[in-house]
Amino acid sequence: MGVTYGRSLARTGGFALAYLLAVLAGRLTVLDGRNMSLVWPAAGVAAVWFCAQRRSRARWADVAALAVITMVVNTATGATPAMAAIFVAANLAQVWTFLRLLDTWRPRLWDDGLHRSRDLWALLGAAFGATVAGAAVGPTGMWLITGHYSWPSTFVWLARNTAGVLLIGAVALCAGQIAAWFRQGRPLRRHRAAECIALIVCSATVYLGTFAYSRGLPIAFTLLAATIWAGARFPTPFVVVHDLAVGTVSVLFTLSGHGPFAAIDDATTRAFVGQLFVVMVAVVGLTLALGRNERDSLLTELAAEKAQLAREREQASQRADLLQTIIDSTFDGLLLLDPDRRVLLRNPAATQLLGEFTGLDGLLRNTDGTPFVLDLTGADLPETDVLVSGTGRVLSLRAAELPDPDGARSSVVLFHDVTAERRRRDELTGFAGVVAHDLLSPLTAITGWAEVAAAAVDMTPAHPAVDRARDGLARVSRSAERMRSLIDGLLDYTTARDGEVATETVDLGAMVAEVTVARLDAAIAGGLPPPRFTVGGLPRVRADPVLMRQLLDNLIGNAIKYTAPGVTPSLTITATNVDRMAHVCVADNGIGIPAGQHDQIFGNFHRAHATQGYAGTGLGLGICKRIVERHGGTITAADNPGGGSRFLFTVPLDARDHEPARDSAQLH
Repeated sequence: MGVTYGRSLARTGGFALAYLLAVLAGRLTVLDGRNMSLVWPAAGVAAVWFCAQRRSRARWADVAALAVITMVVNTATGATPAMAAIFVAANLAQVWTFLRLLDTWRPRLWDDGLHRSRDLWALLGAAFGATVAGAAVGPTGMWLITGHYSWPSTFVWLARNTAGVLLIGAVALCAGQIAAWFRQGRPLRRHRAAECIALIVCSATVYLGTFAYSRGLPIAFTLLAATIWAGARFPTPFVVVHDLAVGTVSVLFTLSGHGPFAAIDDATTRAFVGQLFVVMVAVVGLTLALGRNERDSLLTELAAEKAQLAREREQASQRADLLQTIIDSTFDGLLLLDPDRRVLLRNPAATQLLGEFTGLDGLLRNTDGTPFVLDLTGADLPETDVLVSGTGRVLSLRAAELPDPDGARSSVVLFHDVTAERRRRDELTGFAGVVAHDLLSPLTAITGWAEVAAAAVDMTPAHPAVDRARDGLARVSRSAERMRSLIDGLLDYTTARDGEVATETVDLGAMVAEVTVARLDAAIAGGLPPPRFTVGGLPRVRADPVLMRQLLDNLIGNAIKYTAPGVTPSLTITATNVDRMAHVCVADNGIGIPAGQHDQIFGNFHRAHATQGYAGTGLGLGICKRIVERHGGTITAADNPGGGSRFLFTVPLDARDHEPARDSAQLH
């Protein structure tokens, strides 16, 4: 949210007052006759001022206030107007450089606060770079006025302004943490309060002893002990305040002529060494405090990551237990085999169905009695019936490859007991055969006697009653043919549903050629327009040749039958290979499929065009669906974009032929 114009001006007034006080304080430390201050806290206040007001809508007021205060105070304390103008330019250059460097190195520092060591180095680097820019303007301008360039004065400028920006900037960056601590009002623990008091007492003692009562003894090194203690044990805001306090104490003692720095005769050198000490104390204390903060932050993150890892490990263990429970409770047998077909994992159902075993070799047999060999080269194993050696048990088994992370290929095998189902299927198949035979025998007799009666009627002189008899016999013959077609369809459906699937390598191209040639011959013999066939490259597949021929014959026969009168049937048969499956498409130019019936047409006894005079039992596409499903594939119907229908079915590819032939043929 942006700051209003009035509020910006109010903040400008507050910072201007703080800057005025800082300038006055700095001018009170002017060295002997040189118009050069020992300390310059105004540099830090100006840096904080313009950082806080960097989004202000009244930046002009900030620049104007700084310029006016600098001019007035410097001229009032002995500086000429020209010198004061140079100080204005130097301060503005210093502030602008500080803002640019901070935005480049740590653009979020002023919003986030002082928390890491790199924050300190960015602040120190920006402070030093800014004071270099200020020194390039200030001492150079003084040289233009006085004709004398003072390198000592330049070094003092660098030291005092860097110290001012570093300390005041650090206090401002930690102000939010200090205010939050006071707002919370949480008392220190007893041992922390005691340590804090001890640090204050020790700091006062060593600084008082070093600056007031050292009597020339070289004990200045003890000053660092208090700084190290504060940085190693106390929060960063406390360290900032401690550094500011001890720095102020050292400056005050030096100004009063006491302490190790007051013993330096040259005032410029005394000012430089004193400010260098303040910077060193601040850097050492803040480096220790911020380093401890980073260590604590890393330890906290590490503890959080360890806790998260422990939770994830617990969740993984729970998921593994749940998965094991599911595997153990399933009624289907499950095996996990290594690349050498050794058993790595089995569930209780597998042991119950197969007994104790270490591998499948010699344990299972095909339904024709030959040994069963699990071969997943090139394709997964679709649902297959196998026999358990030494028992009468029949299992329905399917398997798939399971790639391992190391590149090896394990296998997962699922199976369940279908002995009772296969026994019922065989009984039903036998029953269907007996029923069909028993129904076909009287049906054949009906057809034969109807033909004899029709021949006798044809020899009878014309009479209305004879015509009625001839019509009735024709109806009997047609009904008998429909009955025969229905019985044949039921037998085909029973075979497709329950018959044994004996898969072998089937050349779809050769099989389609046989079916299309037979359909051409039938059309020519019946005096019908010969259909046109366009056959693309078709692959070799693993399928039962009898069932596959029936599937193709049904689809091609339907496409020819359901063609509008006067239209020559045109069929296109193509295939593509996707994921070890052949996707075969049979497209035609027929009358199509009524809207909303693309799924229903695969149901038993469903006839999409029952009222349009097309003969059929409604079992053909149901037989096709069952054949495809028993081969582990799917079949769907869709509208042909050019008119007609498109039937797409999938069957497993032969392991030795994953690419279809590239040739195509057209039959007329």
